[in-house]
Amino acid sequence: MTSPTPVLSTSVTGSGPALLLAHDAGTRAENDFGTVLPDLSAGHTLIAPDCPGSADTPRAGGPLALEALADSYVAAAVAAGQDSFTIVGHSLGAAVAVRAAVRHPERVRGLVLTAGFAKPDQRARITTAMFLDYLARQDHEGYGRLAALTAFGDTMLSAFSADEIEYVLKKIAESPEPGAEEQFALIQTVDVTADLARIAVPTLVVAPVEDVFIAPSCSRFLADSIAGAEYAEIQAGHLVAESGPAWLAPVDTFLARHAL
Repeated sequence: MTSPTPVLSTSVTGSGPALLLAHDAGTRAENDFGTVLPDLSAGHTLIAPDCPGSADTPRAGGPLALEALADSYVAAAVAAGQDSFTIVGHSLGAAVAVRAAVRHPERVRGLVLTAGFAKPDQRARITTAMFLDYLARQDHEGYGRLAALTAFGDTMLSAFSADEIEYVLKKIAESPEPGAEEQFALIQTVDVTADLARIAVPTLVVAPVEDVFIAPSCSRFLADSIAGAEYAEIQAGHLVAESGPAWLAPVDTFLARHAL
């Protein structure tokens, strides 16, 4: 049985057309989108809610439901004074974005889906089960190692020095989000396959080709299943903040072309 979704703690920055940012499981909006936030806010109003149990949003009292979470994201944008907006969703956030677009077509003007999936494949199911196991055992070091392996692509991992990777592992192990368990559990239940044919707004699908958490083929499926969707590949791993300019280039082009 799912629990009511608490009101999402939300930051609002920048000015211009609104972008609603939907972050991945196990993190918070500031960390997930970190390096791209200044560029996005230069020409847009950024509404960045945090999922239940991330940052200052209270933890849910039980399992999360995708419908309720999507509604809460939309409510956060409306509370920030935005009647319509483009949703920029990453991984779990991409599923939130798709469901929000179907449930609130009068408000969602466009979608940017990065490392998204219609439903988890076997790799994603196994990986989320591993995250849940580490969290249940409070094995923060194991959680940190798995998070690093799945967040970064081979290019970034290979570029880290021994001291840098030790620092990264330590920082991740120090601060798993309190609601990470509910967020990773939600990934295992997601299925927005039937929603894809109902998407009627400009959509960009971005596939990080070094992603070992959500396979690039999952992004290709989204692009093939959403009418008129645009598709771009970037040489990066799962983490949006890792890719920086590589991710911004197709996103900026898409937003400008559709006046979003």
